[in-house]
Amino acid sequence: MADPCMRQIKIKMGVVKQLAKEKLMYEKEAKQQDGKVEKMKAEDGENDAIKKQRNEKDLEEYEEYKEARSVLDSVKLEA
Repeated sequence: MADPCMRQIKIKMGVVKQLAKEKLMYEKEAKQQDGKVEKMKAEDGENDAIKKQRNEKDLEEYEEYKEARSVLDSVKLEA
């Protein structure tokens, strides 16, 4: 039977790998959103829609960061 510690490490490594993939996707999405915002600024200047979109994006990023940080903090290798 497999060692329970190794099993937990493999599970947590899978979580970390998934978070890394998600981070890349969020960065890609952020670049796309920034492009849209720049385009909107060029067309309309600063307006409420841009401010709202930016605030929602910042909130989502903060919540994702908190979740990722808690998972990474829980991954501690014991000597």
